[in-house]
Amino acid sequence: MSIAFVFPGQGAQTIGMGRALAEAWPAAQAVFDEVDEALGEKLSALIWEGDIETLTLTENAQPALMATSMAALRALEAEGLGMDRVSHVAGHSLGEYSALAAAGTFSVADAARLLRTRGLAMQQAVPVGQGAMAAVLGLDFDTVTKVAADAAQGQVCQVANQNDPAQNVVSGTREAVERACVLAKEAGAKRALMLPVSAPFHCELMAPAAEKMAEALETVTMNAPSVPLVANVTAEAVTDPAEIRRLLIEQVTGQVRWSSSVEWMAQNGVTEFWEIGAGKALSGMIRRIAKEAGTRNIGAPDDIKAALEA
Repeated sequence: MSIAFVFPGQGAQTIGMGRALAEAWPAAQAVFDEVDEALGEKLSALIWEGDIETLTLTENAQPALMATSMAALRALEAEGLGMDRVSHVAGHSLGEYSALAAAGTFSVADAARLLRTRGLAMQQAVPVGQGAMAAVLGLDFDTVTKVAADAAQGQVCQVANQNDPAQNVVSGTREAVERACVLAKEAGAKRALMLPVSAPFHCELMAPAAEKMAEALETVTMNAPSVPLVANVTAEAVTDPAEIRRLLIEQVTGQVRWSSSVEWMAQNGVTEFWEIGAGKALSGMIRRIAKEAGTRNIGAPDDIKAALEA
């Protein structure tokens, strides 16, 4: 059995996530303490007792989801199920930073600060209301790529997320994304719906944010990961810190090739995917991509108990 640890992206956040882990394992509580100290504020109070609108702001959601993932990992490690069991790591968008923190490329504190910077930079790259994203269900990647190109009409419209064989997300200028929804339905999509996001992530409109991340990533120490990262933009394994830095910058404007990443891992011997942190969205995608693979969620004490008994 070969296990990959995978880490969720934005949309998985909930009020209260990670709290039971922190109450049960001191090592999990220590992660939230480290993130609070790194950011100079009680992000943990927002995560556990705040309101979902504030938590969902991208500058809060990104470090919060990383903290929850790392708390789950530390709890797992405390029970003897650590990174030594893992052959690869991967994460969906911001989850790539969680994956790299898990593999020791970044410290938790540096990952928190980088994600706060990333969230703010992404939010500030495009004035609110000018950009949008939409999920297209029931069309393959090539068809959605053509739909996005046809919808652009001189504006920006690109495939941002390749989530699973029948779910792709387009991103860009609001009018172009709205045109893409119409064209997708005409092409036979089951659904094409605008997403409740505050900015058009993973498209060329994010170029100002990519520049800010290039500057931020120059300021932190990056170690070689303890296991290979399967990168969003290439859907292949990488271990060189300089290459990882380049890919993290490219990822801001580039495509999250999640479906291809999972396929690559399955073809390279991964038989189980453990989703570490909040939510179960990645596991659902993985079951549609690599139907033979097993999935497991690690986000609460009962999940760790089940993993120990397996």
